Amino acid sequence: MASQDPISRLAQQLGERLQGASQAPEEIHKGVQQVVRGAFDRLDLVSREDFDILMDVMQRTRIRVEALEQQVSALEAALASRQDEVTTSGEATTAGKAPKVDDGHPEEDAGGGEAGR
Repeated sequence: MASQDPISRLAQQLGERLQGASQAPEEIHKGVQQVVRGAFDRLDLVSREDFDILMDVMQRTRIRVEALEQQVSALEAALASRQDEVTTSGEATTAGKAPKVDDGHPEEDAGGGEAGR
């Protein structure tokens, strides 16, 4: 017996067991094979090779996502640190300035509108 695909083998085994039926075994074999193929087609199955390829791609993608998550965390930490430095240096600069004194003269309007409004 030559190597056959699993569906043909299953159909042949079913046909052999139903030899005593009213139809010819060849017809039963073909009918069972069609039914089994239709059932497998509806199951939307993939081959083992395709499955292994997809698992490999998914694993590599997971590794890349984890690396990117670490990069984002590092960048967020650096940004937070930089914002803290700016806030701290801004407070020190503001604290070192003398308070503004009101000398009674209105400031000039840089927008070109009416002064004193």
